[in-house]
Amino acid sequence: MPKDKVLSEKSYNITHVFSTFIIILIICLVIISCAVVMIYVKFEEKDTIQEGVYIKNVYVSGLNKNQAVERVKSALSTQMADTVELKYHDNSYFIEVEQINAIFDVESSVDYALNIAKTGKPIDDFKQFLNVYVNNINIEPVFYYDDAALTKYLEQIEADLPDQLIQPSYYVEDDQLIITNGVNGAGIEMDQIKEEILNSLQSISYADKSIEIPTYVKYPDPIDISAIHSDIYRQKKDAYYTTNPYAIYAEVVGVDFNIQKLQDEMNNNPNQEEYVIDLDYSKPDVTINDLGMDAFPNRLATFSTEYVNNPDRTTNLRLASNKINGTVIMPGEEFSYNKVVGKRTIAAGYKEAAIFSDGQVTNGVGGGICQVTTTLYNAAVKADLDITSRRNHMFIPSYIGGGKDATVAWGSTDFKFVNSRDYPIKIKSSVSDGVCTVSIYGLKTDHEYDSIYISTKTIKNTSNSIVIDSYKVYERDGEVVKSEKIDRDTYKKQ
Repeated sequence: MPKDKVLSEKSYNITHVFSTFIIILIICLVIISCAVVMIYVKFEEKDTIQEGVYIKNVYVSGLNKNQAVERVKSALSTQMADTVELKYHDNSYFIEVEQINAIFDVESSVDYALNIAKTGKPIDDFKQFLNVYVNNINIEPVFYYDDAALTKYLEQIEADLPDQLIQPSYYVEDDQLIITNGVNGAGIEMDQIKEEILNSLQSISYADKSIEIPTYVKYPDPIDISAIHSDIYRQKKDAYYTTNPYAIYAEVVGVDFNIQKLQDEMNNNPNQEEYVIDLDYSKPDVTINDLGMDAFPNRLATFSTEYVNNPDRTTNLRLASNKINGTVIMPGEEFSYNKVVGKRTIAAGYKEAAIFSDGQVTNGVGGGICQVTTTLYNAAVKADLDITSRRNHMFIPSYIGGGKDATVAWGSTDFKFVNSRDYPIKIKSSVSDGVCTVSIYGLKTDHEYDSIYISTKTIKNTSNSIVIDSYKVYERDGEVVKSEKIDRDTYKKQ
């Protein structure tokens, strides 16, 4: 056979095979295209999610809205732990995910998935459908959280750090003003820790690991003599009363101190631990007793807690109780527990007793005085006074339920309230026979509620912690008139 004929036949065979392959390929593509078109047309007729769609790595194709929402939420709930663990040295702190309202917006993600290839021009929708069908898509839900709640919790952790910052403060002891210098402490890098917490929550990578708390050296504020003088200074006032409307105004004892003398001592000894200066008092000419009247005729509120008669702890309770007993607070004036009770020292008579410190129960000077704080807090709420500073303990105290306690720490945590009533009030406090009682006296008005108290509700209870919401409840004629949420507290479990 001639060579050119053989080559011609081979060329024909190759061309034929290639043409056949092309035809088959075209047929296959047509079939596939028709199949895809049929799938698309069928998809267009249904209210379900198209093929190739994932939400947070959860396959949701072929599901309607309710099915997809349920599947994604179920998957996320099994992957997300209840708490984020933070570590500082040997101490662990837990942030409740529910406490900061951390949640993925699953419904919006499902709505987005349902609208894929259904919102534009037909050709654009088909292109989008085909792209998702071939390449798949993983939709990342929007993540929401309560920044204020997270900030509050981190500030509480900061106040509980073992090397916490101590701010300058002052108190009055035996007619002397005692000002204590501040001490450097650890401050939390808020922006950095928030970013790490949120990244861990969004990536759901926090369940089996802890986050180290980043800190920096935090310096105390300088002592502000002018501000202290403004707080301490009182111009003497005589007691008086009015008849229309009826009101009695208690006398005010004048108080002052030598600012220049104190400033000189601070300039000469800038690193001194504390500064002491005598107070100058000026007595009013007319007192309540001179008027022959009672300036505080009505008991506005009373509250009691029980204590175990441990001698040292009971001594601390009595000292703190005696300090606040008899305190008169004028309208608009703010009461500070730390400033009235003073620094808890051995020299002041305080004993070592159990306290919460560094995430555990240990002994410390003044242990137990927070029971007086707590009792006062509940009495102040019942008297309808404005609470301006209050923080819960790390653990739920034995003498009261969670959500109703108030803790203090010298230089870092104070309990404060304002006399928001129209007339002066007086605190009476006692500790005896296993009962600590605080009562608040003043003048009742025509608009008093029959009862005001704190009600609580447990929001979360895990192996590590418990979250409790507290409400201020007002009653009149035996019925609840209103209820206001006042706080959300997180406690560690011992």
